[in-house]
Amino acid sequence: SRQSTTHPGPSKASPAEPRPRALHAASAAAAAQRSRRRRRRRMSWQTYVDDHLCCEIDGQHLTSAAILGHDGSVWAQSPNFPQFKPEEIAGIIKDFEEPGHLAPTGLFLGGTKYMVIQGEPGVVIRGKKGTGGITIKKTGMALILGIYDEPMTPGQCNLVVERLGDYLVEQGF
Repeated sequence: SRQSTTHPGPSKASPAEPRPRALHAASAAAAAQRSRRRRRRRMSWQTYVDDHLCCEIDGQHLTSAAILGHDGSVWAQSPNFPQFKPEEIAGIIKDFEEPGHLAPTGLFLGGTKYMVIQGEPGVVIRGKKGTGGITIKKTGMALILGIYDEPMTPGQCNLVVERLGDYLVEQGF
């Protein structure tokens, strides 16, 4: 067997050899990005409800909140979110598909009737009842629901619910 006299090519750094600083920084940045993606994927839907929907805004927070699938399945909810009926969610979905569907009868959730007020057709439904109300944002896969009462304002509720909904749309949900 003949011994090779050709150059073996660039050697790969062994684990004991230090990496060049630029290569180390680039791989560290890539590892950090992979870690953030894994954490984002692992973040539970309950975390979105607890940390984002039920967070405090100007000293106020939602009375209750939930993230539901378009089929009405509960992905996550606050402990005091009302027990709803499948037909109530079906009515909400129908209003997203046919804006104005709920206007004559009102929006029902957990047996509570909300008067439907101005929203964004096909994207956001807003309802009012006394000193409180509801905001529902539709994403590609989910419904984000927030229920509020005074002293929280409708605008604060809209901000919380729609901001999370917009983020989830950007993430493909």
